[in-house]
Amino acid sequence: MYVDLKDRRLEYCGRIDWEGNLPVFIYPSTLLEFHFFGRRAVLSVENRRLYWDNYAGAIVDGVQKKYLLRPEGVTELVLVDDAPGQEREHEILFFKRQDDCHEMKLRGLELSEDDGLAEIPGGQELRIEVYGDSVSAGEVSEAEDYAGKHDPEHQGEYSNSWYSYAWITARKLGAKIHNISQGGIPLLSGNGYVEPDYPGMEDIWDKLRYRPGFGAVKAWDFKKYTSDIVIVAVGQNDSYPRDFMGEEPCGEMAALWKRRYGEFVEKLCGKYPEAAVILMTTVMEHHRNWDTAIGEVCERLASERVKHFVFRENGQKTPGHIRASEAEEMAGELTGYIKDILTWQ
Repeated sequence: MYVDLKDRRLEYCGRIDWEGNLPVFIYPSTLLEFHFFGRRAVLSVENRRLYWDNYAGAIVDGVQKKYLLRPEGVTELVLVDDAPGQEREHEILFFKRQDDCHEMKLRGLELSEDDGLAEIPGGQELRIEVYGDSVSAGEVSEAEDYAGKHDPEHQGEYSNSWYSYAWITARKLGAKIHNISQGGIPLLSGNGYVEPDYPGMEDIWDKLRYRPGFGAVKAWDFKKYTSDIVIVAVGQNDSYPRDFMGEEPCGEMAALWKRRYGEFVEKLCGKYPEAAVILMTTVMEHHRNWDTAIGEVCERLASERVKHFVFRENGQKTPGHIRASEAEEMAGELTGYIKDILTWQ
């Protein structure tokens, strides 16, 4: 049985581009969830690679799975393959593990049983949106042997948005998430590590697709998803190629950054007039002047719904990316803080 990918019993979450009625997953943590009765489920995925090796992820009946995608073209992913006569209920959550180092276009879903799809009970009410960098995307999060250390050499195999503090926090809160995060992204275009065109979050935050190499740049329709909690976790990558905030916190570039950061936050507040907005960085090592600057912007904005959050080990826990165990700790702190915010509103 071939399933219409727009069947109402399929649930999606994330900024998804529908090309010719087929969904394209762009950002990390974007997902497809479905329940079905049967013994076999195969999902066909067309990969569009920019860099790294590219992997897809799935939670199948509570067990996490990882699938290597072809660099280009279609890969058939066998999500469930039970023996004949072993038909049963299955719960599947298929998701994008990595950031915009690639795009995934879902080409088809085939189930072994006719009309095997089932309704998914309930649904999350709280909605979170995260604007972040590689830490928020879960980059290199599976390299647990390197907790507290620099990253190992890798080709994308350790990156998994499921283990990002962002998605862990959403799960702890029973919330939906749009994870608008990209490895290397700064706030200001021209800084950071995102090659080849060095965009900043000020460029991509309102885009559905921002990589012209993958197709036409498209704006995001904010009416499709209204956030209750907005997390802004950018700034650390603006220290490259020069850490102007660490070197000259009262200098011209620092003043420019703080002004543009404030303008960015005000734009988000305009899109989500009822949302609480949390400004933060992460526990990955960086100069404390970045957090001081964010605190100054927050104070200047003087909005009851714009908060500055600082982790206990902010900017000093690890020189490498955040591993799954470290992300779990971060998510615990952040979840407690968000619960407090929800009681204030």
